[in-house]
Parts: sequence; structure tokens; C-alpha cells
Amino acid sequence: MVSQKVPMTLEGAELLRAELKQRRMVERPRIIEQISEARAHGDLSENAEYAAAKEQQSFNEGRIQEIEAKLANAEIVDTSRLRADKVVFGAHVSLLDEDSEEKTAYHIVGVDEANLDIGKISYTSPLARALIGKEVGDSVTVMAPAGKRQYEILSIHF
Repeated sequence: MVSQKVPMTLEGAELLRAELKQRRMVERPRIIEQISEARAHGDLSENAEYAAAKEQQSFNEGRIQEIEAKLANAEIVDTSRLRADKVVFGAHVSLLDEDSEEKTAYHIVGVDEANLDIGKISYTSPLARALIGKEVGDSVTVMAPAGKRQYEILSIHF
């Protein structure tokens, strides 16, 4: 089965690579040391330190595999090289809520990079899907939990 490539910003890929390096080079040896120390304490069947270290090891190894898979399936997009008059993956978009007159800004990123607290929305989110392909001055309607929201695109930059 061929995996479909998933878009990811260069910044997002670099963050995943840094986490992968941390987990391989720092966390893995630290956990192995904890397991060795716990083994030295004797009976493993009643050794809570050993059980906790093995659980950490399992989580860490699982996360390493998850990151490796995400990077293997990523289509990394260097958004600094993008130039477009329309909203595309990687765009920073400033919006005006036409009902409340409130201005907001979002960066359209990959699924694993999305973090609404810092203005990063996934390209699969309803808002991003409504924005993609639109230009400055266009209005978009998005179904939000609170009902329909109408936004005007104020600017697009990369």
C-alpha cells in the first residue's frame, strides 16, 4: 500500500526532527540507565521503579516510531519560497469577522503542527478549507460550533 504524502511546513518538520533527536540521543539512554539501576535492586516482579522505567521506554519507542512515520510520509513545504495571490497551504491569513468586526490571523499548516493557541490551523480544518483558493477581499462562510461565521480576507502573506 502506497502512503499518501501529507503536507508539513519546514518549521514543523524541523521541530519533529529535533524531538526525534532528543528522544534517540537523550531520552533513550536515560531510560536504559534507569532500567539498569532498577534491575540492580533485585526482584523485578515487585520492582515499581523497573515497571515505571519499562513503561517510559515503551512510550518513548512508540513516539520515535510515530515521528519516523510522520516524517517518512511528509511532503515538506518551504513556505518562505511561496508566492501566491490566493490562500494556499503555508499562508498567513488575516481575517475580519464580519459580524463582530474582530480581526484575527491564522497560519495554515499541517495536521500535526496545528495549535489554535498560537494561530496555527490545520489545512483540514473547516476554516482553512473555506479559505484555500480565495483572494484578498473575498468573503467566506464557515460553520462553527456557535453557528455560521462570515469572514473577509484582509491579507495573505508567507
